[in-house]
Amino acid sequence: MTSTTATTRSIHLAARPAGFPELTDFRMVEHPMPSAEAGRLLIRNLFMSIDPGSLMRIGAYPGIPMPPFAIGDVLSGDAIGEVIESGDPTVPEGALVLHRLGWREHALAEAQTVRVVDPDAYPSPSGYLGFGLVAYVGLTLVAGLTAGDTVFVSSAAGATGSMAGQIARLLGAGRVVGSVGSPRKAAYIVDELGYDTAVDYHDEPFVDRLRAAAPDGVDVYFDNVGGSQLRAAIEVMNAGGRIALCGALARQRAGGEPDAGPGDLLSVIGKRLTLRGFTTLDHLDLAPEFGRKLREWTAAGDIVRTETVIDGLENAPRALLDAVRGRYTGKVVVRLAR
Repeated sequence: MTSTTATTRSIHLAARPAGFPELTDFRMVEHPMPSAEAGRLLIRNLFMSIDPGSLMRIGAYPGIPMPPFAIGDVLSGDAIGEVIESGDPTVPEGALVLHRLGWREHALAEAQTVRVVDPDAYPSPSGYLGFGLVAYVGLTLVAGLTAGDTVFVSSAAGATGSMAGQIARLLGAGRVVGSVGSPRKAAYIVDELGYDTAVDYHDEPFVDRLRAAAPDGVDVYFDNVGGSQLRAAIEVMNAGGRIALCGALARQRAGGEPDAGPGDLLSVIGKRLTLRGFTTLDHLDLAPEFGRKLREWTAAGDIVRTETVIDGLENAPRALLDAVRGRYTGKVVVRLAR
């Protein structure tokens, strides 16, 4: 007798990688479809976010601001989906909800942990998965950008960097410089995103390339990378400069091996620089403010939102690894259902 039990799939951590992850460190699991009990929602995920920061939880890097994934557990991350079964009258079936139970085709979520969103706010529901809020928080609250500042953004063609450069310009930056890893990406951030100039981080010595790109020095550095780019930025920063520490791509690409960090801190002291790490989860109160500004900028045609869409949950692990390697531009999402 053939079973008619509905099933769904999720991605689990199969092994803790020793260095940069391999596809074998991930495992697809098929299991019975859950049902929504009282207070819970069954969500059909439409899109999930690919976040390079997930590698820190996969590799259990020490000192990360969130718990690592346990071996055998399903991974998680931002996702947008449709409620197909509701155990809470405040969130009806058919509602579009934002939540943190990605890496699975269907999510069973507590109703109070999701946010009901407007299905018509973006051309695609994946618009809710952008990293614009990260860029906005880093530039405004953390780095205190002021009109006329020269801003340097590393990984400028990525999900966060592509938004940070544009937002810096819209907030009045006098000059916006971005680092990238190829001529194609250099042309992209200048021609499409409005950066004033691009520097390739492969060109050595990088500090000289950055100094030439920002001849009057850097006032704000939005750091997605760390490592040698952070050290170069410190050397080129103006007195009183502010550095928003957002990401650690250099370490993630090295499989979790610590890099040399900011190096000699005498320049930090002498220039009275501020280096401040942050996570957006600490500043979600700025989401409504940013949402209003983003809608205004989008309506006016002042901001470009580039998205790379990968189809199928089975392709999510490779998409994550390729995103960390810098093989995409803009925001990367996985489409789980049409």
